[in-house]
Amino acid sequence: MELTDLEQQRVEKLQDLRRRGMAPYPNRVNRTHTVAEAIETFEEAEASDETPPTVTVTGRLRSIRAMGKIAFADVEDGTDQIQLFLRSNELDDETYEAFLEDFDLGDFVEAEGPLMRTRTGEISVLVERLRILSKAISPLPVIKEKEVDGETVRYTSFSDVEERYRQRYADLASNSDVRQVFRRRAQTIKAMRDFLDQHGFLEVETPILQPIYGGAAATPFITHHQQLHQDLYLRISFELYLKRLLVGMYDRVYEIGRDFRNEGVSHKHNPEFTQMEFYAAYWDYRDVMDFCEQMVAAIAERVTGSPVIGYQSHDIDLSPPWRRVTLRDIAREVTGIDYREYPDAEALAKAMQAKNLPTPPDATWGHLIDKGLLGTVEPTLIQPTFVMDYPRDISPLAKTKPEDPTHVERFEFFIGGLEMGNAFTELNDPFDQEERFREMGRLYDPEDEEAHPMDEDYVRAMKYGMPPNGGFGIGVDRLVMLLTDQPNIREVILFPHLREKD
Repeated sequence: MELTDLEQQRVEKLQDLRRRGMAPYPNRVNRTHTVAEAIETFEEAEASDETPPTVTVTGRLRSIRAMGKIAFADVEDGTDQIQLFLRSNELDDETYEAFLEDFDLGDFVEAEGPLMRTRTGEISVLVERLRILSKAISPLPVIKEKEVDGETVRYTSFSDVEERYRQRYADLASNSDVRQVFRRRAQTIKAMRDFLDQHGFLEVETPILQPIYGGAAATPFITHHQQLHQDLYLRISFELYLKRLLVGMYDRVYEIGRDFRNEGVSHKHNPEFTQMEFYAAYWDYRDVMDFCEQMVAAIAERVTGSPVIGYQSHDIDLSPPWRRVTLRDIAREVTGIDYREYPDAEALAKAMQAKNLPTPPDATWGHLIDKGLLGTVEPTLIQPTFVMDYPRDISPLAKTKPEDPTHVERFEFFIGGLEMGNAFTELNDPFDQEERFREMGRLYDPEDEEAHPMDEDYVRAMKYGMPPNGGFGIGVDRLVMLLTDQPNIREVILFPHLREKD
C-alpha cells in the first residue's frame, strides 16, 4: 500500500494507539443515542428541569481544539453534530494523552458522559470515557468556502471535479451538501413510489438480462451466459415486459430500476441510469399527461415543500396544467421550419442545413425531426411542456393518430431545458405491431442497433389480447437534477461511470 507522508504519520499514530493497549478498530460499539437523539433528550430534560442523562454517542471527529488541561472536539454522525468537552481530570491520563497525540480529524470515536451546556451555551457531552472506533489513515478533503454571486458556496479541495465522483465516499464524508442531494434523491423515489401505490399501481420487477432488447431506440450492452451459450442484452427499457403483464390481467403496473444504454456520456447522460415506467389499462396518452403533471407536482411539493422550484436561475412552476403543444407547432415556432412541407428525408435535410441545424447522416425523416428539430427546441422548454404527436417511423410501439397516418399518439415532456420522459397511447394490435417491427427493419441500416428488433414473443403475448393502455417513462436522475438544482447528472448518481484515468 503506497502512503503519502501524511498517511504515514497517521499509521505511526495507529501503531502508538496499539502500544497504549487501545484497539484502533474494535469489534463492538456501545452507542446509546444518535447525536440527534442526544440533543433532543437534553432539551427535553432541560425544559422539565430534570438532570440531563449520561449518553454514549459515536461519530467522526470534525474539529479538535486543545487548550492544556481541557479540550473541545466536534463529532458528527449521520444525524447531527455535537461538541465533546474533555477535561484531563475526567479522563485517565493515558486516554487524554492519546486524544491529544494520536487522534485526528476524520477518526471515528465513541464518547460517554453526561450532557451539559458550556458557558457559551453549546450542548455538549462532558466526556468521562473515550475510545477510538476507526482510525482514518487518509485525511478527508478540506472544506473551503467562496463567494459566488453574493452567496457563500462550500466545496471540497479536490483539484479535479472528477475526483469527487471517483472518490464519492470522501466527497460524501466531507460535504454535507452532497449528502443532502442524495437524501433528496431517496425522498424523490419514495414520493414517486407512494404516489403510484396510492393510485392503484402494482410495483413489479422485470428481467435485466434479456434475450431481445427493446422498448426504446438505443444501442444495448451485450453479455454472454456461459452455461446456456447465449448472448444476452442488458435492458434498455422495461416496456415490453411490463405490457406483457397487462395481458396477464394486471391493469396498472410500474417498475423503478436501472436501464443500460451503450451511448455517450454527457451532463445529462449516464450509461447506467434509473427510470420509472408505468402502464395503465384503458388510458390513452391524454390520460397519461393528466396523471404525469399531477404526479410530478405532488413529488416536488413533498420533497421541496412547494410545486415551484428553482433550477439554474429559473423559477419553474410544476403546478398543473402544463403547456401542451404539437411537435410540428413547436418546431415551426423555434426553428422556422414546417416539416410538413418537406415530405421526405432528403428535402427536410436540405431545409435544415440551410438554417445550420444538425442533420445526422442517413437519418430517416422522423429521426431528422427528432434529433435535429426537437434537439434545437429542447433547450428553450424551461417551463413544463408536453410536446405531442411524433412521426410514426420513430415510434414503433405507439398507436397511429386516426386522422393522420404519418404521426402517432406520443408525447415527450420537458422541464428546465431537459427531456424528462416519454409516453404513448400504446399499440395493442398484434398485426400492426408485427408490421411496425418489419417496417423498422426496412427503414434502418441492418447494422443500426437503434432499430427496434422483432420480438416474436411480445407479439405472441399481444395475440392473447392486450387491453388499450397508456404507457409512460421518466428519467429519475433528471427529475432529481431538477429537485436539487444540479446541472450535471453525475451530481445525482452516487457512482457515475467515468473514463479510466491515464
